[in-house]
Amino acid sequence: GIGKCVALELARRNARTILACRSQERGQAAVEEIRAATGNPAVLLRLLDTSSLASVRAFAQAVLREEKRLDVLVNNAGLTGLPFAITPEGLERTFATNYLGPFLLTNLLLG
Repeated sequence: GIGKCVALELARRNARTILACRSQERGQAAVEEIRAATGNPAVLLRLLDTSSLASVRAFAQAVLREEKRLDVLVNNAGLTGLPFAITPEGLERTFATNYLGPFLLTNLLLG
């Protein structure tokens, strides 16, 4: 999808690139594919579920702790067409994934 294409292009430009994915298995496959296509070993996987504010907070804390700086943030998570569901935090899943999670992540990383 769009996120993978953006990550591929950033890695081609020799950027340290963090893929924030819900799935360890699919994320790792994307990391390996991008590394192989670009020769850039600085493509990393970090787990993130933007429907979970706890996951967003943990991801942001890890990035702020592990990275010297963050130059570009691409918020690309999104879902549509799924049945109505409430997250464990009491939020509607689509709204949390598409809006609340990315908004919180951006604000946590601004500092």
